[in-house]
Amino acid sequence: MQQNAEEILKDLGLPYRVLLMCTGDMGEPQLKKYDIETWMPSRKGYGETMSNSIMGDFQTRRLKIKYRNKNGETAYCYSFNNTAVASPRILIALLENYQQEDGSILVPEVLHDLTGFKVIKK
Repeated sequence: MQQNAEEILKDLGLPYRVLLMCTGDMGEPQLKKYDIETWMPSRKGYGETMSNSIMGDFQTRRLKIKYRNKNGETAYCYSFNNTAVASPRILIALLENYQQEDGSILVPEVLHDLTGFKVIKK
């Protein structure tokens, strides 16, 4: 899932970095968490646009999702949580990174077929 999230940013041509979060920056149910931050020129810095977490059995206990091991014992599964694209935040990165001097915004090539246009005019 981490690779998928990074591929989205690579396809969009956006600069990003990956952070392995310390336990103090994670929510209680998370066992391990990566944040992906994308460059936002107006901030002159990076802002979180995606996250990827190993949740342990926190969610599956509530959902009662179990498996049976080879000894016949049942246990709760582990789950993952991934924010592939946080819409408002990725829009900031897209608009700012692709804005031209005249105020227009180039649409990343990967989105041309989806949007039907290549430029957002001023």
